[in-house]
Amino acid sequence: MSINSIFQFLVPKDKKFFPLFEEASSNLIELASNLHEAVNLPLKEREVLFHKIDELEQRGEDITRQTNLELSRNFITPFDREDIHSLVTSIDNVADRLHGASSIMRLYQVDKITKSIRKLTEINLEACQNIEIAVKELRDFKNAHKIKAACAKISKLENKSDNVYNKAVFEIFENETDAKNIIKYKEVLSILESATDKCKSVASVLESISVKHS
Repeated sequence: MSINSIFQFLVPKDKKFFPLFEEASSNLIELASNLHEAVNLPLKEREVLFHKIDELEQRGEDITRQTNLELSRNFITPFDREDIHSLVTSIDNVADRLHGASSIMRLYQVDKITKSIRKLTEINLEACQNIEIAVKELRDFKNAHKIKAACAKISKLENKSDNVYNKAVFEIFENETDAKNIIKYKEVLSILESATDKCKSVASVLESISVKHS
């Protein structure tokens, strides 16, 4: 039995951090799902979902705040304090980007939603689902291969997002003549692509934690 395994056996079963990690990842999926649903609706029907996204982003910040508070209160943690902070912060960063995309679409009153925008929200939703898969395996590290597989999928999705973004931006400059529309669509596409980058950052933290404890 390795030293890490012995340490994990001796450490009391965590009843605070893991539920917070799982709540954060679940909240992230709900946020990404609402955004993907919103871009598949007419402009007038999106506001309810945009409002829900506002609430979910705030809930994500509350979870991050609560996790950091638990860090300050507890001497014993399930793994390195720096890794816990990095994990919840990186998840919150994804939520910030997805919320930012909804805010821009609402502010600019983006009426026509392009296939590229829909595809990027779909990619982000799938990446968030894989984040949740990996997060759920942190409780005992018995299935580290599942964490690795989920993170590998996120990395592939990030590459896919880059390709969708690059092609979409090229098409905007190639076909769009209205400067205002160029600015609007490029900003939406940019922040959605950035959200997938942040998903990859979450994957990097998860892989690092897995390697240390598997």
